[in-house]
Amino acid sequence: MTTPSRLPDPYGSGGGANLADILERVLDKGVVIAGDIRINLLDIELITIKLRLIVASVDKAKEMGIDWWEDDPALSSRARHNELARENAELRAHVAELEGARPEEEAS
Repeated sequence: MTTPSRLPDPYGSGGGANLADILERVLDKGVVIAGDIRINLLDIELITIKLRLIVASVDKAKEMGIDWWEDDPALSSRARHNELARENAELRAHVAELEGARPEEEAS
């Protein structure tokens, strides 16, 4: 009688990296994927699309100088607050300007 052979365990501890290790390494080092798509018609370039994908941790991205999410009101409550404060200041200045113009109009 033969015994079925045991298949290798893909997630075993036999020296292979597991998903958590790979993810930690990718987020620690960062990965950049870049590609261009060009559509030409009779040697005339109609459209070019440049794709860039960066996968990294927030800390690594900040080290690389990438912090656009901090200024995006849709992603950052601090940016949303700053945008509202700026808009409020502009509206107050506009109201003050209109109220300053009112006495001159009444005098005429």
